[in-house]
Amino acid sequence: MNNNTSSSEAYGVKPDYSKKTSWYKIPDITKDVDTFYIYATNYILTSYEDGAPNYATIDNAEMLANVPIEYREHTTTFEDSTNVFMPYYRQVGMKYAGEACNKMGNFDLALSGICYDDIAAALDYYFEHYNEGRPFIIAGHSQGAALVRLILKKYFKEHLDRYERMVAAYVIGYSITKEDLENNPHLKFASGETDTGVIVSWNTEGKKNVESKAHNVVVIKNEISINPLNWKLDETYAPASENLGSLIHNEKTDELEIADIGADAQINLARGVVVTNATSPALPEEAIKISTEFFGADARHACDYTYFYNNIKDNVAKRVAAYLSKQK
Repeated sequence: MNNNTSSSEAYGVKPDYSKKTSWYKIPDITKDVDTFYIYATNYILTSYEDGAPNYATIDNAEMLANVPIEYREHTTTFEDSTNVFMPYYRQVGMKYAGEACNKMGNFDLALSGICYDDIAAALDYYFEHYNEGRPFIIAGHSQGAALVRLILKKYFKEHLDRYERMVAAYVIGYSITKEDLENNPHLKFASGETDTGVIVSWNTEGKKNVESKAHNVVVIKNEISINPLNWKLDETYAPASENLGSLIHNEKTDELEIADIGADAQINLARGVVVTNATSPALPEEAIKISTEFFGADARHACDYTYFYNNIKDNVAKRVAAYLSKQK
């Protein structure tokens, strides 16, 4: 079958979410709020190999190897305050994602078939068998955030009873635009640090990306970002002193640790992104090439979570507390 088809049969069996093997994480329930997390593009380098399919099968080796890394670096921001659920899904590969975005201007067409259908099925199973009426957060990064955006606009429009229990949606590393909000009146963007039932979103870039108006596939015209340090929507500068701690990889110990790396943040309203002066971590040559092609030469896409790691954890706790206080 042609690799360019998005028909489900081309990319293996649809995940059966009644099976625990279709989930990376099913937690013990110890908190009053859940998080449903959708991981980013983890089918990357092998998607460029000759004859590689456009979408990963559920047992794709590269995807399965990278998902635990993303969980440690991103998803753990939700662990202290919520029960974290994380399904596997058949995702679009990096190569085809770029082709689709260049053709259509965004990832919607590439995501709206297999990827969306898998996540919608996972959500159905989660709500019917795992959620038990608890409030929830839905979150993701990059491709995962783009899927959260589609879920907000389509799935929750069809399931408003479930949507009413949403504490917040963290759409980090993809754009929420003014048009998204105008065309979907049920959606509301965050206006501060503790409001609930809202979308929290930003894309992070270095100054050179902004100054050169670099091509960045996740930055869409009329994007709205909130500053992850001061939780404002204007251009008020947040110095690194407001950063509660970034997550870094200590090369000497080969461990992740919290450190002060000078990650400040300021919104650029014209471009709609968060700009930081923090240095970008070193990447392998092949990864640099792909990152530059997709996100610009001064990209900070891979650091959307890690630069502001402890501030995200703190914000999740505050939004959860605010939501639960309203239920008393």
